[in-house]
Amino acid sequence: MLNDPFQRLNLDREVLTVSQLNGRARLLLEDVFAQVWVEGEISNLARPASGHIYFTLKDKNAQVRCALFRQNAARVRQALRDGLAVKVRGKVSLFEGRGDYQLILDSLEPAGDGALRLAFEALKEKLAAEGLFDAASKRTLPAHPQRIGIVSSPTGAVIRDIISVFRRRAPHVALTLVPTAVQGREATPQIVRAIELADRGGFDALILARGGGSLEDLWCFNEEAIARAVAACQTPIVSAVGHETDVSIADFVADVRAPTPSAAAELLAPSSTDVRQRLASLRQRLLLRMREHLHREGSRLDGLTRRLRHPGERLQQQAQRIDDLEQRLLRGIDRRLCAGQERLARLDTRLGAQHPGRTLALLRQRLEHLSQRMPRAMQERLNSRRQQLQGLAQTLHIVSPLATLSRGYSILLDERGQAIRRASQTQPGQRLKARLGEGELEVRVEDNHLEPVTLPLL
Repeated sequence: MLNDPFQRLNLDREVLTVSQLNGRARLLLEDVFAQVWVEGEISNLARPASGHIYFTLKDKNAQVRCALFRQNAARVRQALRDGLAVKVRGKVSLFEGRGDYQLILDSLEPAGDGALRLAFEALKEKLAAEGLFDAASKRTLPAHPQRIGIVSSPTGAVIRDIISVFRRRAPHVALTLVPTAVQGREATPQIVRAIELADRGGFDALILARGGGSLEDLWCFNEEAIARAVAACQTPIVSAVGHETDVSIADFVADVRAPTPSAAAELLAPSSTDVRQRLASLRQRLLLRMREHLHREGSRLDGLTRRLRHPGERLQQQAQRIDDLEQRLLRGIDRRLCAGQERLARLDTRLGAQHPGRTLALLRQRLEHLSQRMPRAMQERLNSRRQQLQGLAQTLHIVSPLATLSRGYSILLDERGQAIRRASQTQPGQRLKARLGEGELEVRVEDNHLEPVTLPLL
């Protein structure tokens, strides 16, 4: 680190422009923070057409802008999204166009399995306290097994690798697959049932196997139910879950832990080629260590190379500035267009609502329509009333008793004015009133013939 960076930049004797200040500040930041690892959460993720990736890395108290250029972004296999917890590696720099402090990234990987790790350690301590990991309780593998049970998924490379090893090293051994799911919510109860079934199958040894994966993928083998099923198994059992670097609770409880499913098969199928295979394993480990060393030295060389301030960095700065201006221009155009369209729509609505010609035309059209309808309606109303009156008069005439009297009939009324309809309603000597078509007669009943009397036709 520089002891006095301001003295190196001669700031006590030189007046800088803003561009010069930002440029020298960028050089100073990149010199002091050539490579750092930072962990945080992604927000404001942006992917412009250039292929570069920009986002903000934040925690609960602070945030910093990050830029991942196209050549490095192509190496990222993780699907990036807002809210994703990541660990990034890069150098601290400055975007001179805006004077923004930022990280120029060359590596990105997911982070955030801390909760699972804590649960793993808690269950590990609990089972260890109960003695499930004690070496005294471990059973010895048979030297020459004849029947092997394999608790694993029927699909995938694991079962094929185990069969291939036994075919090569011990083809006489009978293998039996006890199928089960090895990932997901349904995996835990299925694995427990498969272990219990295999333990009753009379096998010389069992292999509990699964291929590699993330901590979440392998988590069912860290469940307490599977650990207790492995501990209760009376048949010697080999745990081969994941790759060599993967460790599960089932590995601690099992009688033997194998780094891979193939290695588990080799433990139960020894041959005269063990020495050569061990040498090959040591060679592989040596190559791995050499690759790791070369990777570290390569990373160190990359850091030194980046500090050489290659002209490509200037091109990256300009590319980032172009991307930033492009995004700002597109956002500005969209805002202006939306605002203009909204204002035009409002003015058009107001003009259409307030224009007097439209109102007058509507009123004139309505007046003409009413003027045409009024005479017709009046005439129709008069005709309807006239027809109704004629009908009522005709009906009244038909039912009027006066019309009947005018044809020569009369109505007999008693003292109370009630009409006489039957002879039985009268008494001899009773006085009645006869109403004629014109005038009335006072009559007296001489005799009321209760029997029908035949009258001659007039």
